[in-house]
Amino acid sequence: MTRQWQPGWPCRVAQVLGPQRRGSGDPTHRVDAVGRHWRAMRTPEGPATLAVLERPRDAVVEAGAWGAGATWALEALPALLGSEDDPTGFVAHHDAIAEGWRRAPHWRLGRTGLVMESLVPSILEQKVTGKQAFGSFRELVRRHGEPAPGPGREVGLWLQPEPGVIAAIPSWEWLRLGVEPARSRAVVTVCRVAASLERVAGLTPSEADARLRSLPGVGEWTSAEVRQRALGDIDAVSFGDYHVAKEVGWALAGRDFDDAELASELAVYRPQRGRAVAMAGASGIRRPRRGPRMSVPTHLPVR
Repeated sequence: MTRQWQPGWPCRVAQVLGPQRRGSGDPTHRVDAVGRHWRAMRTPEGPATLAVLERPRDAVVEAGAWGAGATWALEALPALLGSEDDPTGFVAHHDAIAEGWRRAPHWRLGRTGLVMESLVPSILEQKVTGKQAFGSFRELVRRHGEPAPGPGREVGLWLQPEPGVIAAIPSWEWLRLGVEPARSRAVVTVCRVAASLERVAGLTPSEADARLRSLPGVGEWTSAEVRQRALGDIDAVSFGDYHVAKEVGWALAGRDFDDAELASELAVYRPQRGRAVAMAGASGIRRPRRGPRMSVPTHLPVR
């Protein structure tokens, strides 16, 4: 099935879909030689492969979909690419954010409508380096997922494992994936109530936040990461992140912020605090890098 969609703004597919990708080696998201983005999705109607190509000269986005969830995937395409994100009323109160807004006036936050797709990898990203988390997610998908339908198989695209499959993974296998018991228990817990969690996509952001954070192992940071991607919550901020407060602090004040300072500085941007964080990043102002990279530990038992 195919669809052509004409957005009402210069839609940059790579920018909108970038946050949905879990590292360059993400088996559920591929970018081919012509810039077409391939996504493997578990939709409410079944598995789907979605291929999205931006055609800026014609001001259209071209998409193809395969599998039982193809119709759902194409109908959800505009929201996925940010059609529900309305920047009306956003005012930059800091020079760096004004500069980011000048550089990226058409930045939009998309929404997948798929909670588990974001929740599982977000839990895997808790309190570890990106390299560790992306590696664990990659191995989880390759060992326990399945090839995506249609031509997705040919481009090396894989579906994230079904929640029931993830819930049945034994503890020793989680260690092989580089995931210690605290995170693996949280993943298994949410997978056991996956059906009810998918309905979170239909709640308001505050209701979704309360529902997500009622689960053991899901806190403020994880909830924000999921609401950003699955709900397109433009006010969600990843408090507790190792980098966010520090990076925004440098953009706005030339020094590190802690979470309390970040919350205070962003209060004026409600209900679009997430856009303010993105524009601070788009400003080009970066925190100086100091010291060696963190080493990547192993959670495998010592032999």
